[in-house]
Amino acid sequence: MEIESISVFDMLKIGVGPSSSHTLGPWRAAERWLARLNSKDNLEKVEEVEVHLYGSLSLTGKGHATDYAVMLGLLGADPELVPIDKIDSLIQTIKNEHILHLDGKYQITFDPKQHIIFNRAFLPFHANGLTFKAKLKSGKLISKTYYSIGGGFVISEERKNAKRKVDMFNKFPFPIQKGTELLEFCKSKNLPISEIVLQNERSLRDDENIDFELNRIWSTMLECMYTGCHTEGVLPGGLNVKRRAFEMHSKLKSELPYSTPEEWLQSIRQTEVKFRQILQWVSCFALSVNEVNASLGRVVTAPTNGSAGVIPAVLMYYMVIENHAGNFEHVKQFLLVAGEIGSIFKKGATISAAMGGCQAEIGVSSAMAAGALTELLGGTPEQVLMAAEIAMEHHLGLTCDPIGGLVQIPCIERNSMGAIKAINAAELALGSDPSAAKVPLDKVVQTMWETAKDMSSKYKETSEGGLAVGVFLTDC
Repeated sequence: MEIESISVFDMLKIGVGPSSSHTLGPWRAAERWLARLNSKDNLEKVEEVEVHLYGSLSLTGKGHATDYAVMLGLLGADPELVPIDKIDSLIQTIKNEHILHLDGKYQITFDPKQHIIFNRAFLPFHANGLTFKAKLKSGKLISKTYYSIGGGFVISEERKNAKRKVDMFNKFPFPIQKGTELLEFCKSKNLPISEIVLQNERSLRDDENIDFELNRIWSTMLECMYTGCHTEGVLPGGLNVKRRAFEMHSKLKSELPYSTPEEWLQSIRQTEVKFRQILQWVSCFALSVNEVNASLGRVVTAPTNGSAGVIPAVLMYYMVIENHAGNFEHVKQFLLVAGEIGSIFKKGATISAAMGGCQAEIGVSSAMAAGALTELLGGTPEQVLMAAEIAMEHHLGLTCDPIGGLVQIPCIERNSMGAIKAINAAELALGSDPSAAKVPLDKVVQTMWETAKDMSSKYKETSEGGLAVGVFLTDC
């Protein structure tokens, strides 16, 4: 099987919540469709548009704001740049006026209730399918189907970009599909994992661009945690879930003044950090991110939106607890390692809850964070992969069963649990001899994929089983 290149910046993408596969993916699919129409000189000829959502996108689409995402994508809004406080007004204008400006330019009649169709049937290629249909002014009908395969990745069935991705992978100085290959490169070159990954990234972009983008990712993560810790109230969606990060943060923070996320980080370094406080801080960081995510805020898919809190929480733990001199070079090292571990899971299994349950999201993010933390704490490449394996091993079989199709219960708390497990996995690996390990990383990747295939569809982001049916909305 030919392997496609996966960059760190594929695994860690800036976007809007609440879901990478149900929000960011459909948004990107709409953008791709606009670009396709434009390339064929059809964009200005469009008279009417329909969007058909299939399978998991239909079953939990409302809770994941999939309908909002496709409308914003059709407007030509960029999820990395659109002002978050403008999203509601953009959507309400379409709903009230039944008018949408394709790519921000071409006015068409568009009623979301009529032109976004939720179809419970699953398309055979992937659980998250969506089809864009257009009627041109000439009467001609055209359509295109895309699949949101997790983590904001979008593909079409014919995979026209696949060859380019394969060519890019083959140009990597260190083409890696499995953990064993990664370790072989580390051993032969006597380099840590982060340096191997950095050299691969250099085949795609220069050092200045790598640093700029990694810094932008970290700044977004830090801003997200800051926002979540300083926002109180109830999350949208109807479950009336109270934000908890605000109160947790209020009890933990120091009295030192601050006015920016960076000053906030420095102030946390001055707080008391006994074991209970450390647990609370890590949980607070994770909860803060996923409360922002649940509010259609800007987050970093890491590797998905539903699991976006684990990696920032563990990285912040390192910066404010483990190493008060931690700086961008440490952040860079952490993100490079995390991205590579995530890509191994994507190549060998899945990072989509619609395909593999929550083990594919929280499990993978915990493994990414565990491995990255282990390198920062002085672990060998073997210990890094051991930590990733331990973290995933104890997430195997984790289901995706969001109540009401919202990325809130149990999703938000699961991020705090994934972060704590990641730290624990790192410590276990650092205190162990990897040569005596019984389960290598590649075996747990394979096992996760086999578990995913065996898992009932009820537990794959359909809200048709588990807590999603065991807890009634009236109970909330």
